[in-house]
Amino acid sequence: MAVKIRLKRLGEKKSPFYRVIVADSRSPRNGRFIEEIGTYDPNYDPCKINIDAELAKKWLANGAQPTEVVGKLFKMAGIEK
Repeated sequence: MAVKIRLKRLGEKKSPFYRVIVADSRSPRNGRFIEEIGTYDPNYDPCKINIDAELAKKWLANGAQPTEVVGKLFKMAGIEK
């Protein structure tokens, strides 16, 4: 089972809000997930990022692969492998 750390889109039309989740790579974008590890709100300047660093590091150590955007969010939040 390939596990990915990716974004789940919420919010209204033209006003997105995202949750950072850990999910099986085969599940749909807003479908079933394993665990929620944070949030990302791009509607503010600067954007609001709230990620649980301990959970993120745990999942990275267990082999979960972040998507490209989530990898950038981790760098902005100061989370590294």
